[in-house]
Amino acid sequence: MSSTAVYGRISEIFKALSDPTRLRILYCLSRGERSVGEIVDEVAMTQSAVSHQLRLLKDKRLVRVRREGKFAYYTLDDDHVANLLAIGFDHASHE
Repeated sequence: MSSTAVYGRISEIFKALSDPTRLRILYCLSRGERSVGEIVDEVAMTQSAVSHQLRLLKDKRLVRVRREGKFAYYTLDDDHVANLLAIGFDHASHE
């Protein structure tokens, strides 16, 4: 992958992380796998709004989905995402 492509990919990841709603969803998932309904309840948004955000996060490879029958369960894609969140929260709360 060229350095230009890497910079572009990093930029897309940070754009996805720049939205407070998506951060709330990621924080919810940082505590473990959740169904869409559980995420909806936790972030107090409509199912369609949460599904839209999850689709974007999935496209950026920040979350992954597991399907069981008609239900979808989401988790963070890997430990790198959890680390990005932890570092971001740590930096934001550091005075």
